[in-house]
Amino acid sequence: MADHALVLAGVLIAFLAGMAGLAVLVLMTVRALHRRGRQAAESGIIELTRLQTETATRIEAMRDMLAGRQAELHRAVNERLDSVTHHLSQSMTSTRQHTVESLQKLNERLAVIDHAQRNITDLASQMTSLHSVLANKQQRGAFGQGRLEIIVQDGLPKSCYEFQFLLSNRSRPDCAVFLPDRRPLVIDAKFPLEAVTALREAKTEDERKHAAARLRQDFARHVSDISEKYLIPGETQDLALMFVPSESVYVELHDGFDDIVQKAFRSNVVIVSPSLLMLAIHVIQQIQKDARMREAADKIHAEVGHLMDDIERLHERVLSLQKHFGQANEDVRQILISAEKVEKRATRIKDVEFDGEEPPEPAAISAPPRAQLVAK
Repeated sequence: MADHALVLAGVLIAFLAGMAGLAVLVLMTVRALHRRGRQAAESGIIELTRLQTETATRIEAMRDMLAGRQAELHRAVNERLDSVTHHLSQSMTSTRQHTVESLQKLNERLAVIDHAQRNITDLASQMTSLHSVLANKQQRGAFGQGRLEIIVQDGLPKSCYEFQFLLSNRSRPDCAVFLPDRRPLVIDAKFPLEAVTALREAKTEDERKHAAARLRQDFARHVSDISEKYLIPGETQDLALMFVPSESVYVELHDGFDDIVQKAFRSNVVIVSPSLLMLAIHVIQQIQKDARMREAADKIHAEVGHLMDDIERLHERVLSLQKHFGQANEDVRQILISAEKVEKRATRIKDVEFDGEEPPEPAAISAPPRAQLVAK
């Protein structure tokens, strides 16, 4: 657009210059007319007319040229405006699409955040209810009992365990798992959570020492109760399990209070977490499976003994049958010999009675081979 404006300005300047030259020429012509007189004036007028015609022709050409330049300038300006409008429209469309996509992604993320917020709220309410459950001893015992029952019921058949099993000393452990010797393995589902909570909430060193001493005392008392109530020689297994329904509490005990774990083990009480209880149930499954296989092996051994007795009797009967076949073969041989003798005697008798005739050849009775007789 700047180039076209410069061209238009040049054309205008040239036009003005031509007009100025024409004016100067007119003045010069007038002066020449005054000097030369009428004749010179007439020739000057003719020349002036010619010059005026040429000037008009040039002005017309310049006007056409300016019109063409103006049309080109108008077209170029329109093309530029159309191009700018098109690019601006595309840019606005692209910007609108990106804005819509960004808003959609933002809405999706807000939905995810809202869902996560609801999950966090639900989890907080569940943690609050869990804390209220664990704060109450009876509810805490029910919580541990519930987890214990789920693990045992998922891993063992009903005939291999019993909850609240009554022992001879009138004690009722939370669960008794029966091993192949029918002596129950006792599992206790209660644990002293107050001491663990006090240790976690301790802020000063003195509070931690006091909470640690309390934890050792509570666990030692509980281990002693399990050992005295649930370990009966000859009636229960020599080992009992104390179920802690929290992996974090179990890890904390092993990390910071290994002496408690060792003391419990020396008292024949093993502290187990949910994962270790699952492993113990799996081992009990294998033990019961091996016991059933041993029982099946004894039955198979007895049946094989009976089968060997039947085979021995069958062998004796086959030998007896073979003896009967041998006796029958001997009897048939004797019968054939007697038949031959009878045939010979009949032949001699016939020769005596019919002396003048040619005696026919006797039909020989051949004895069948011994193998054929045995086969028959």
